[in-house]
Amino acid sequence: MLDNNGFDLWADGYDKSVGLSDEEKSYPFAGYKDVLGRIYQTVMAKEKAKVLDIGFGTGTLSAKLYQGGCEIWGQDFSARMIELAGAKMPGARLFQGDFSKGLAGPLMEERFDFIIATYSLHHLTDSEKIGFINTLTGLLKEGGAVLIGDVAFESRQDLERCRQTEGEGWDEDEIYFVYNEMREAFPGLGFEKLSYCAGVLALDKER
Repeated sequence: MLDNNGFDLWADGYDKSVGLSDEEKSYPFAGYKDVLGRIYQTVMAKEKAKVLDIGFGTGTLSAKLYQGGCEIWGQDFSARMIELAGAKMPGARLFQGDFSKGLAGPLMEERFDFIIATYSLHHLTDSEKIGFINTLTGLLKEGGAVLIGDVAFESRQDLERCRQTEGEGWDEDEIYFVYNEMREAFPGLGFEKLSYCAGVLALDKER
């Protein structure tokens, strides 16, 4: 797993490396643009939504939402990522910190229409995911939603099939979402598969 220095070093080439994987429709970023596009459409359906982006990276998605009139808050591990994202969103409230150890204090005092996380939560164990998602749902306004776009599979069988196909290319350090298993903790969780290795999970406040 990359530490914060590793993420800093990766930051400048991140968008390019993701784009190449998406264009080639290859693991792990096959469907990346579709995942971000679906979350973008969902958030933009609400005018001037207040959005918290967890692990926003270089701001690929949050900058588009910012340009569309959303109020953006966020937390990321990497100072360099924050620098790059902040240049695209000068009015955003961005905080540095390892979200696996908790959210910045000011974020815990706010309530959001949407909390989004794209390709960031797979660094957490499944039990950590559950605890963290419970924290996030507590920060939603009524009618709000948590939207997670990531490498994700409907079943453990689908994950294992992808693991076998990728062979040595599979990243053993990552802990990917398995929808059928996460739904045991969150019965109202929805999942839309957007590629053979990615999709969007959605959990509404009222569910």
